[in-house]
Amino acid sequence: MQMIRTIIRPEKTSAVLSELLAAGFPAVTKLDVVGRGKQKGIMVGDIQYDEIPKQMLMLVVSDEDKDDAIRVILQVARTGENGHYGDGRIFVSQVSESWTISTGKSGL
Repeated sequence: MQMIRTIIRPEKTSAVLSELLAAGFPAVTKLDVVGRGKQKGIMVGDIQYDEIPKQMLMLVVSDEDKDDAIRVILQVARTGENGHYGDGRIFVSQVSESWTISTGKSGL
């Protein structure tokens, strides 16, 4: 199993969630987050903004489905054809165990 965490622009969240659902990934956790990337925030006039609102989506998928989920996120979350600073990041990590609380069963 793989945990995919993606931090994206808030205006892209609905589209990404819709496309993930259409691609067979219905289970997603969404969090409001703030932060800055490699560009160290944005400068507007004389003001530096380093806490930029973003959304984090987290989903756990099978090893075989990881590339499909990432492809969906990359296609939908990218701004324009070539993308722009601030479009976000995707982080992938191994999940060794998962349990459903209501049933007590392990696995996806």
